[in-house]
Amino acid sequence: MKILVINGPNLNLLGQREPDIYGKGTYLSLVEMIKSHCEKKHIECEFFQSNHEGAIVDKIQEAYGKFDGIVINPAAYTHTSVAILDALKAVSIPTVEVHISDVGAREPFRQISYVSFYASKTIAGKGFQGYLEAIDFLSNFH
Repeated sequence: MKILVINGPNLNLLGQREPDIYGKGTYLSLVEMIKSHCEKKHIECEFFQSNHEGAIVDKIQEAYGKFDGIVINPAAYTHTSVAILDALKAVSIPTVEVHISDVGAREPFRQISYVSFYASKTIAGKGFQGYLEAIDFLSNFH
């Protein structure tokens, strides 16, 4: 099994960006934690982070025929990007949406998730552990 992990804008600043909301772990520590989890489960994983919507859309399109699952934290694009939703629908790869914080308990504009219209599951408010739960879900789904 091969999983693509996509992270959207500002997640490269984990650890320094609002640590009271997102925790003190860095993006690198997140990647290392996911790699370790995948190795134990004999799952290949690739990581992609971008602050640019079009780059995320391009990466999703490139995943067609190459990946068995996508774990995506679209960050701010969760609430604004029909383009990311359409790309996910176009490639038809099983997808889990992840949010480090509990977006449902935050500002009203964060209540809307375009990605959730396609994702098989949404995991929010579980910190970095949510990514591991998403990988486990996809590995059982596959």
